[in-house]
Amino acid sequence: MNKRVIIIGIGAVVVIGLGAMKLMSNKKAVEAKLYIRDASEAILVEATKPTVHTFESSLSFLGTFDAARQNNLASDGSGKLVKLYVEEGDVVSAGQQIAKLDDEMILLQIQSAQLNLDNLKNDNARYASLKRDNVIASAEAEKIDLAVKTTEVQLKQLQKQLRSTSIVAPYSGIVTKKMVDLGSMIGPGTPIVELTDISALKLTISVPERDVLKFTKGQTIDANVDVYGDADFKGKISQIAVQADASHNFKIQATIQNNSTNRIMAGMYGSVSLSNSKSTTALSVPRKALIGSSKKPQVYVIKNGKAILTSFNAGTSDGDYIEVVSGLTKADQIVTKGQVNLQNNSNVKTNK
Repeated sequence: MNKRVIIIGIGAVVVIGLGAMKLMSNKKAVEAKLYIRDASEAILVEATKPTVHTFESSLSFLGTFDAARQNNLASDGSGKLVKLYVEEGDVVSAGQQIAKLDDEMILLQIQSAQLNLDNLKNDNARYASLKRDNVIASAEAEKIDLAVKTTEVQLKQLQKQLRSTSIVAPYSGIVTKKMVDLGSMIGPGTPIVELTDISALKLTISVPERDVLKFTKGQTIDANVDVYGDADFKGKISQIAVQADASHNFKIQATIQNNSTNRIMAGMYGSVSLSNSKSTTALSVPRKALIGSSKKPQVYVIKNGKAILTSFNAGTSDGDYIEVVSGLTKADQIVTKGQVNLQNNSNVKTNK
């Protein structure tokens, strides 16, 4: 019996061992087929140095579109959220009801206050008659009249609380975020949804000191959106900064009307074109080298075989080049192709 147990045990160990060997063999075969890039391996990129470029008479200034209005809608009252009429992505109109809080107690209080007011008005009419007949003193009649007015004020306060249980859209827009769920306890000021209006958008551009006087408030301008190519969007200058930043650039804001054919979305890149009698010659980098948003332009600069993500201040631009106001020099090597594979401090190499 013991022999049999030993033989069975030895057989089980052999089977398990063979299975483990097979799994290890399969794992090695899979790993041999997979390519895992060595993080220390240099990535092949193309690079160039900033050059002096002439920007012709039509100048262009980079910017990013922001929604004309974006607000969190909140309740003035408090209570349990019993109805939520919208979901994220819904289009709503001005005055449309968004949500509803529990109003049962307020309705009961209004009903009670109304009954009390009706009773006081009856007493007031009777006391006024008795006062005319000199049956009661004027003080007693004035007291009931004051009670009527006090109850009327209390009723108005309750009616305002009732209106506060209904949250409506102050303007037309799109629900871009839902912040609560049904059954949530809501207090005054608790955000319920985020409402975004993109019927018009704000395009904020950064303009060098030498060009800021070319803009005036109310001026009509042509704007372009990167994703729509050469399509023009009409707009007006709505705000000009009265103070420059550290690089002597001024923030200028243009209001652009949206349209249904080529719909602009908040966060898209755009530019403002401006006719100019003079051309501008300045240090520039290829636009294809740009990383990140035009509000904070960055490029990869190669230093000691590594790609260093570097911020710079941009000025004028055209379809191919962006002016460098500060942050880069003529000696810097700028990555123009292969950025998609890079991270800050990645090892890189270039074709010599």
